[in-house]
Amino acid sequence: MAPPNNPVNSIPVPLMSSDHSDKHFDLSDGIFSVNGVPILSDVPNNVTFSPFMTLCKNFDAPLPLLERVVSKSHKGGFIGFEKEAPSDRLINSIGQFAGREFLSVFRFKTWWSTMWVGNSGSDLQMETQWLLFNVPEINAYVIILPIIEGSFRSAIQPGSDNHVMICAESGSTQVMSSSFDSIAYVHVSDNPYDIMKDAFSAVRVHLNTFRLLEEKVVPPIVDKFGWCTWDSFYLTVEPAGVWHGVNEFNEGGICPRFIIIDDGWQSINLDDTKSPTKDQENLVLGGTQMTARLHRLDEGEKFRKYKGGSMLGPNPPSFNPRKPKQLISKAIDLEHAEKARDKAIKSGVTDLSAFESEIMKFKHELAELFGGTEEKNSGDNEDTGNNAGDVGMKAFTRDLRKKFQGLDDIYVWHALCGAWGGVRPESTHLSSKVVPVIVSPGLDGTMDDLAVIKIVEGGIGLVRPSQSVEYYDAMHSHLADSGITGVKVDVIHTLEYISEDYGGRVELAKDVYKGLTNSLVKNFNGSGLISSMQQANDFLFLGTKQISMGRVGDDFWFMDPNGDPMGVYWLQGVHMIHCAYNSMWIGQIVQPDWDMFQSDHICAKFHAGSRAICGGPVYLSDSLGGHNFDLIKQLVFPDGTVPKCEHFALPTRDCLFRNPLFDQETVLKIWNFNKYGGVVGAFNCQGAGWDSKERRIKGHSECYMPMTVSVHVYDVEWDQSVEAAKVFDQAVEGEFVVYLDQMEQLFIVTAKSNRIQVSIQPSTFEIFSFTPIMKLGDAAAKFAPVGLANMFNSGGTIQELKYNVDSVEMKIKGGGHFLAYASEFPKKCYLNGVGVDYFELSDDGKLSLFMPWIEETGGVSSLEFVF
Repeated sequence: MAPPNNPVNSIPVPLMSSDHSDKHFDLSDGIFSVNGVPILSDVPNNVTFSPFMTLCKNFDAPLPLLERVVSKSHKGGFIGFEKEAPSDRLINSIGQFAGREFLSVFRFKTWWSTMWVGNSGSDLQMETQWLLFNVPEINAYVIILPIIEGSFRSAIQPGSDNHVMICAESGSTQVMSSSFDSIAYVHVSDNPYDIMKDAFSAVRVHLNTFRLLEEKVVPPIVDKFGWCTWDSFYLTVEPAGVWHGVNEFNEGGICPRFIIIDDGWQSINLDDTKSPTKDQENLVLGGTQMTARLHRLDEGEKFRKYKGGSMLGPNPPSFNPRKPKQLISKAIDLEHAEKARDKAIKSGVTDLSAFESEIMKFKHELAELFGGTEEKNSGDNEDTGNNAGDVGMKAFTRDLRKKFQGLDDIYVWHALCGAWGGVRPESTHLSSKVVPVIVSPGLDGTMDDLAVIKIVEGGIGLVRPSQSVEYYDAMHSHLADSGITGVKVDVIHTLEYISEDYGGRVELAKDVYKGLTNSLVKNFNGSGLISSMQQANDFLFLGTKQISMGRVGDDFWFMDPNGDPMGVYWLQGVHMIHCAYNSMWIGQIVQPDWDMFQSDHICAKFHAGSRAICGGPVYLSDSLGGHNFDLIKQLVFPDGTVPKCEHFALPTRDCLFRNPLFDQETVLKIWNFNKYGGVVGAFNCQGAGWDSKERRIKGHSECYMPMTVSVHVYDVEWDQSVEAAKVFDQAVEGEFVVYLDQMEQLFIVTAKSNRIQVSIQPSTFEIFSFTPIMKLGDAAAKFAPVGLANMFNSGGTIQELKYNVDSVEMKIKGGGHFLAYASEFPKKCYLNGVGVDYFELSDDGKLSLFMPWIEETGGVSSLEFVF
């Protein structure tokens, strides 16, 4: 748990005001400028600008954070506007611009955001969450950040004639206003990474409705390997399948340290069910459950009837590992048949008998598969072992941990409102009501989405907001008692749909997130939660007092759901772009989670390279039998931990105002730190992107081609970490060794060296690991460790590093090919205190030896070279 905030009365009086007399921003004569450089022109007379300290009256924040914000308060302020008539949705220009580069993030779906670049106000997209200007005239950057004011939230959208429009909306026709003083925050900085940190820090102090990542503790899964059940089972997930899935990893040599039992475990049914107290049968694919509602708050029947010990006994329930894929395949046949019928209806076909006959055929075959007699359900097994009196999720999680003793955390999925369709009225002790869905006009420019269509169709069973604390505690306390250590909360951004009668979207969100926050603290150690489908400012500014991890990309799609055969390739690059650029803002508030992928996917290595240096958890959604263990072992240690970077990955400066998806010239580069070095990953993501006219992400095959990337040691933003800056300064004569993971090449570079240029094929990558070269005391030898070269993030394997007068000592985690640079042959080498002579030094300075994995030491070996 993070330490409590400092009380207001402990803050020194001089801190309350900024002594800086320099004035960065000016709004006069219709020009909004920074240090004399116009940013916006034609600013309407009803728009105001107020310096930060004139409006910020809240000082309830940790003292170091507050001091940092106040010290930079002269660099920021608030934009407001006033209208003649009050409304629940007000749109106002804040000026126009053209000919200036910008980077932005906008919502392309209700739930998901992505990057967008341009150079005029007309290039902006609807529901833009922030707008970053490049101001090279003064070597600076300016951000405009729409925020919360009162009961209104805001977003940016394009206007006519290059105008930038700010949209403030309450989400309820009963909640209106006509004026705002601080509906957006603006900030200036000479560093594009500082500006994100400084702006969100200022807004955190001003609003006091959320906390920054630096104030919170992240979930323990952050540096571990995991498995999510979704792509393996979809909605057919059940105990025996989960058991077999974990066991496959265990037998492959790497047992997951956490699992996520995804959608399909709950007690849900549809409104037209004939048995409102029973679970819906034969659900398989995502989409079929999106109008279903919870009818009880504990696990569904599949998990409720699990009998303790049944999977541990000598005669465990039989399980056909081929069955999940058979069910999924048949369900896809059924889905295609139903779509064909619907298409025929739209085209005017009246005789639908052939379509209906095929649909009934597939339904019958699907039911037969579900009711196959070759298997016994885990709940029907008579041999229950030693724990016959125990049943349900609690018995199952206990058995899992008994069998797989490295399994630390078990998470389960649920929607923010319970299920996709919420909670069924009169089915629990709580008061719930099916609320019709109203989609905000701001989302009209977003991509068509099956989830939205289904939710609009069915409405949401909303538990009375005043019961949110009781609601989440009822669900989560049962889960915690059942051995569940965390939850993945999905479908988060639905509250804006149903806020009309609940005080608007801001007030409804405050009520709901209060309940979720309280339950997280009480039931899941204050951190056991992954937020998902949440990439909008409502959630980040209102729901993250305690939540400390969140998804930064759309779902991992193993192929394009719209049928583009190239989507199996280009969608993978799109996913990485989402994650990299969303981390710029979401990473200020929660730990970025780059989502799962499949290790046997055709682009699995492409994904693995990005996950290796993303700085977050690594988890897969492999189907049963679908594992590439050779690849997994380049990401994960045998004990299920990962060589995690110290920070979260971010795009390099030269990518910020470029389009790495379809400009035919930019390779995505992301940077990060290891404990003793820096790392840059270069990923060729070209080949797709957002089309604002078609309102969808589509392929650009003309961009899917090899690209040349140039990389330099300064691509790593060393000054973004005190520790990393010290590492950079240690380099003797400014020299670094850089190891190219895919090319297996080692180079010596300096800050003055030319950039390293490499050609990268589509959907491939290169990882550049930089380590400062040190001179060993009185010896003439120079040395720099790379780490284990058989791991994607080789530098992450170096746990400790100490230079002596004539030797270097290290602790290395993992097993395999240790690599370092050495200017001369070592006199001696000690591995775990024992002298060894099987190391080698090549002519180009590659010093290498094989290191075994030692289970007794947690895989950590001591290594010393004497020169």
